[in-house]
Amino acid sequence: MITSNTDMDLAKRIRQIRIDNHLTQEQVAKALDATPGYICNVENGRTAMSLRMLVYFAKLTNVTLDSLVGSMDSSYTATAIDNEIMGLLADLSDSEKIKLIKMIRIWKDK
Repeated sequence: MITSNTDMDLAKRIRQIRIDNHLTQEQVAKALDATPGYICNVENGRTAMSLRMLVYFAKLTNVTLDSLVGSMDSSYTATAIDNEIMGLLADLSDSEKIKLIKMIRIWKDK
């Protein structure tokens, strides 16, 4: 059973998108090769759609997958700067990484 608020929000969003597209649960079920009971369970938060089903539902209803599933959890803290730093670090040799660590320690101690 789905218990988190994020999952319940997704269930409500799926239901609202279906309604906004003037689709019945039966029509969605047929298009996704599922049962109407499965769609009902998804919309009521009792079952989570697999990624595959979410992709098919997004295509069916002409929404992007990211708009369907919403924004990332607020506890996720990676930023574009963090990602760029990690990418740059991955390309460094071990000796370059050691030099960088020394430079950062000097910089932080100032």
